[in-house]
Amino acid sequence: LAADLMAALPALELIAVFGVGTDGIDLSAARDRDITVTITSGILTDDVADLALALMLGVSRQIVAQDAFLRSGAWQERPPQLGYKLCGKRVGIMGLGKIGAAIARRCAGFDMQIGYCNSRQSSEPGWQRFGDLHQLAQFSDFLVLAVPGDARNRKRVDAEILSALGKEGILINVARGAVVNEDDLIEALQNHTIRGAGLDVFDNEPGIDARFAALTNTVLMPHIASATVDTRQAMAQNVVDNLAGWFAGKGAVTPME
Repeated sequence: LAADLMAALPALELIAVFGVGTDGIDLSAARDRDITVTITSGILTDDVADLALALMLGVSRQIVAQDAFLRSGAWQERPPQLGYKLCGKRVGIMGLGKIGAAIARRCAGFDMQIGYCNSRQSSEPGWQRFGDLHQLAQFSDFLVLAVPGDARNRKRVDAEILSALGKEGILINVARGAVVNEDDLIEALQNHTIRGAGLDVFDNEPGIDARFAALTNTVLMPHIASATVDTRQAMAQNVVDNLAGWFAGKGAVTPME
């Protein structure tokens, strides 16, 4: 929702977002016009964190490729390729908000070493904070993106970061496609600068770069991290509750902090 559209709607008081991403909203213009923005805060955290772990396992254990291998009948001719362990590896999480912290807790259950980049220090013992993304990438076997797709994070993950992640590294993106320089990522995957990637989000969705479809070291999802029946119903109810509360004069239920 751009500033000019807000200006064209002088009676606009509330923007109720079906999700937690606000990269499509000019938040500065909304503040200037005293427009309240609500998000479905906390509702989709578990689903997004679950999918991040699914992508980590999917890429490292080659689940999609192994399924295709079995279905093709090739198992009768040769053994399957070996995958790679998740347990005991190092995960670096870019962004330790609600979703990033939920991912970290799940990774702890796999006895993974946890590192992160975030503006705030975590109180969790043993979680290592890094001063910049390059250092985090060097630390990581899995680099997980869980930050807003706003201007400050646009194309933060570029050729330099991917090179620091290295040929044994795997990129997981459950944030926004805009956080990654996709040309650099595709080149890194083609040249095996990194081992692989699990991606739920892309630039220009749903018309994503066609080169992704030819890559065999990826697991690709159509932006479905929050797409469970339970969570989508709860998200819809939250939007309704925000609207009902607002028009009843009680205020929004989950305004942005």
